[in-house]
This record gives sequence, structure tokens and C-alpha cells, in this order.
Amino acid sequence: MSLRGDYSHAAADFSVEQDWNSYGIEEHALFRRLYERQSKLAPRYACPEWIEAIARLETGGLIPRFDDVSKRLRAKTGWEIVAVPGLIPDEAFFTHLANRRFPVTVWLRKPEEFDYIVEPDVFHDFFGHVPLLFDPIYADHLHEYGKGGLKAMRLDAVKMLARLYWYTIEFGLMHTPGGIRAYGAGLISSGGELAHCVDDPAPKRLDFDLEKALRTEYLIDRYQTTYFVIDSFDQLMRETVPDFTPIYERLRALPVLAP
Repeated sequence: MSLRGDYSHAAADFSVEQDWNSYGIEEHALFRRLYERQSKLAPRYACPEWIEAIARLETGGLIPRFDDVSKRLRAKTGWEIVAVPGLIPDEAFFTHLANRRFPVTVWLRKPEEFDYIVEPDVFHDFFGHVPLLFDPIYADHLHEYGKGGLKAMRLDAVKMLARLYWYTIEFGLMHTPGGIRAYGAGLISSGGELAHCVDDPAPKRLDFDLEKALRTEYLIDRYQTTYFVIDSFDQLMRETVPDFTPIYERLRALPVLAP
């Protein structure tokens, strides 16, 4: 779409209109190919909560209409999705989350980016992030994360909080009765790393440790070498409830950990 990287039509909160009719036949077909590929992997590698949630979306054939999905989300968890032209500033992003609005990119990658894209597109955001917004506990956690992000801005601690987002919301793993499974959007939407994060013996899979996650740098251009594994979304919510202010102060005196 022409909106890729075009912020000239964005509102003050960086939202735009989806303009669903502007998607072409080729874009819908590419979205369907991506959706079908990941749908074949998900039963083996995604956590049960995500598998249950994706069934609520009833999509896959076409790029979804955000308004239709938002109606279902509002009825279930009070969330909605808002269209954005790409990555948006921290304050706008945190403000959306704090108001139960999840920013979803409007444009779709090109065919040559089928296996890897350097920035989020509508497939990553929708297939990876949106399903778990139907899970009440996860949805509440993301809401609290948004409020925490606005606080982290005041405390000059966004870098630390961004590491938590990376190792949970984007690349988080979970212990399940069937073994370790993925719930992070960056894994769920990846054709290669979804299997890698579960099956490959090379990465470290550490039990979730809040302070260690806040201190650990991450890789943006290759598969992760370290993952954090939660027991449940209840645990994630419980362990991220405390006031981070004293934690930030304590961690400033400690070295950042390598990925």
C-alpha cells in the first residue's frame, strides 16, 4: 500500500484509516499464503492460549477489516485495534496500549520479503499480536504494560522496559503440558524462528526472571540466542505488577547483559 512509511496522513496519535478497499488481489493472496504457512506450524509450536484465541478471528482468506475485529475484541476484553503507517514514537505507542488500543500496521510486505521483513507489517501485527488480545489475562497485562511505559518515559527507563517487551510480548516462550511453546508475536509470525525457538538445542531457554530480562540486550537481525520461559500469563501478570521504580534504580548500577 502507498501508506508504507507515509505518516503524512496520520492523526496526532499516529493513527490512520485502514482503507481496506485499497488492498489489491495480490496483497490478499500474499497474506493468505503467509497465514496458511504459519497456521500449519502453530499447532506444534504455539501455546494453547494462542491457538484458542486465533479461532476467534475467523480470518485467513483476506487481509482483515480492523473495524470488524475491533467489535469482537471490545466485546471480549475491551480492546480495539487502530491502524498505523508503521512504527510509531514511544509515547504514542504506550498511550494506545494504556487505553486498550493496539496499533496494527496497515501495509503488507512485498513478495520478496515473504520469509523475512525488517519492520512490522500487517501480517506480523495481526497474526502475531492480535489473537492474544482475546485472552483476558494477557490483555490486562498488555494494558498495564502501556501504563508502565508512560511511567518509564518519565523515569528515563524505556530501554529497560523495551527489553521486557522483546523477551515476552515479542519473543516469549511458555511451559505447557505439551512442552515449551511460543506466545511471542515475533515467533508466532516467523516461518523459521517458530520452530527454532522450540526445537533447536542451541538457544538458552531461561525461566522468566524480571530483572534479568530488563538487563539483557537483544538481537534484531537474527534468531535469538536466549529466550525467557514463563509458566503462564498469570505468572507474567503477577511478576510485573510491582512498582518498577526501585527496580530501575537498582539496575542502573548493574551492567547490561549480552544477548
